[in-house]
Amino acid sequence: MNAEQFKELVNSLEVGKKLPDSIYFHKDTFSDIPEVLSKFIKIVAKALKIDDDNWNLIKVFRRDFRLSLLNYPLFFEDSYPALEQSVNVDLTKLSHRVTNYSEQENPPIIHRKETMISKNHEFHEHFSMLTQEGEAAGLYENSRMIGFKSSWERLIEKHGYELVDGRLFRSSAVNNNIENEKEIDRHKTAIVRHELSAPMKTLAKNGFLSGEYSIFDYGCGRGDDLRELEAHGIDVLGWDPNFRPDSEIVNSEIVNIGFVINVIEDQDERISAVLGAWEATGKLLVISAMLANESYLAQFKPYKDGVITSRNTFQKYFSQAELKSYIERTLDDEPIAISPGIFYVFKDKALEQHFLQNRHKRSYQWKQLTEPKPVSEDQARILFTKHQELLESFWLSCLAYGRVPANEEFNKSEEIKDIIGSNKKALKLVTDWFGQEELELAAAMRKEDLLIYFALGMFEGRKSYTHLPDDLKRDIKAFFDTHKIALNQAKELLFDIANIEQITTECLKAKEILPASKLTLENEQPHSLTIHKNFIDESSPLLRVYVYSALQLYGELDDIQLIKIHITSGKVTLLGYEGFDDSPLPQLKERVKIKMAEQDVDFFDYINESRRPLLLDKIEYIDESFKDYKKQKAFNKRLYKILSNLEHEYSSLNIEYLNNILLSKNYMRKGYRFYLLD
Repeated sequence: MNAEQFKELVNSLEVGKKLPDSIYFHKDTFSDIPEVLSKFIKIVAKALKIDDDNWNLIKVFRRDFRLSLLNYPLFFEDSYPALEQSVNVDLTKLSHRVTNYSEQENPPIIHRKETMISKNHEFHEHFSMLTQEGEAAGLYENSRMIGFKSSWERLIEKHGYELVDGRLFRSSAVNNNIENEKEIDRHKTAIVRHELSAPMKTLAKNGFLSGEYSIFDYGCGRGDDLRELEAHGIDVLGWDPNFRPDSEIVNSEIVNIGFVINVIEDQDERISAVLGAWEATGKLLVISAMLANESYLAQFKPYKDGVITSRNTFQKYFSQAELKSYIERTLDDEPIAISPGIFYVFKDKALEQHFLQNRHKRSYQWKQLTEPKPVSEDQARILFTKHQELLESFWLSCLAYGRVPANEEFNKSEEIKDIIGSNKKALKLVTDWFGQEELELAAAMRKEDLLIYFALGMFEGRKSYTHLPDDLKRDIKAFFDTHKIALNQAKELLFDIANIEQITTECLKAKEILPASKLTLENEQPHSLTIHKNFIDESSPLLRVYVYSALQLYGELDDIQLIKIHITSGKVTLLGYEGFDDSPLPQLKERVKIKMAEQDVDFFDYINESRRPLLLDKIEYIDESFKDYKKQKAFNKRLYKILSNLEHEYSSLNIEYLNNILLSKNYMRKGYRFYLLD
């Protein structure tokens, strides 16, 4: 074999971890690479008298006639195996160099092992999960820091994690039971995270960390969250059986029990922990747990309803549906999915109603586009001249509620009373001044939001509230007359999500009305509608209920951009892309399929960056409200022209394949622009 043949074979490989100058692959993939190349590698190893047991990974170079035979003895056993020996072969000079790392304290290690084996390999899914956890923990943000064992271990500690059988755990959640390990050493190396844990971040996002509520962290570990919240002046306390056993469990308005139930092997004790946290809760309990699938669990020794790790620690993993069911059975209350592995359970039902009402509530954005409508009374003109700021503030409050606000709903009602007489009289004045149409539109939006709120409660099987908050009573009276009428209308709306004909009609309307969307056909019939999450609230009430019902099982859309509504199957697919907001070619990073009939969620991750499918038609999902719309429009016009002569389907291209196509057509891409090569 000569150098040109070698480089041609190397660059044609479809397997392996592909870097700019080289490709790594395990010898288990020999059946998936050209036979002439695998035979050549074996001949080289035999010629150098390297025993088959002393190499299992091959590094081939894209531009040079070189290869390396690498030995990672614990490739399948260790999550991030260390290099024991490398044999670097220069085939041009017919020379080689052997380097032994077995005695080194800080040997090189490898990551992303799933890229080095075939997709149908029995370890592929497990390796993918390892990489996914590392990415979620932020460990791959600086790839220069991860290549050696010591720096990798320091990076894991710096981010507040520990490794247990290849799984990353928050250090505070790991219950260390190894004999002869000194407890004092554990405290000396206590880890401090520099950001809030995932459950606490959800509280911040939803406005619960404003300082209005007292917080208690049940199982706080080393107190990382406590320190951060205290720095913000929030009333927060915590208790932990290992690190703060002398602290008291204090009743608080919000209690967080984060990633605690995973490590409790006794089922009664686990239930006791959840009930103890619930007992200490005044308004809201946040429960979170680790998720895993059956294929990952299969590698461990079963113990009770969980598994035993190599560190002799117990871990109980859940699926999203299983965790929801466990919380519901234990507390006899309905949990609300916030994100994968995180649920809210409200003890204060009025607060729950406010949360659920506002979760999908739209805000009417008032922009005065015309001159105020003249009124006949000179007194009204004088009032608007003297009290413009007050009356505009009152008008915005009317638009927010879609009706006249009660005295306690508008904090300047006393001023309104002194000037005009009552909020009701003020409503007539501002409506005459600004226009009835805007108030009617705001009222229609509020009525739709309330119908969706009641329908979602029915979908999740929530018990009807016996006591309604005063503001909700006013809404019901204003928009439905009675609670019974509201529930009946919501029930009709909810039942329509199973009406394929109605869903089809609404999807066709949405395609015409929404700023951007993509309708896919199958056998010439509407099959699915895909929209950006920004446009959900511009959809019809039925499609909003359809999507939000699915999200009841998943949680928030923080890392998701596109939503695919499956018209006939009762499913919703969520698509999360890397670089959607700042790249013309976003890469599919995660896909979530929600099956409403089965009340189940399937997660699919695309770990190998070079193999992630590209979103070639991003322009179909955005409009002028996106900052890169004009650049994207020009980019797609040029891209479609370049790809127009392809004989095969290009909807699932990855970045490497696309770059090869561009090169074959004498183009290169940089950002949103294409350049013709000389």
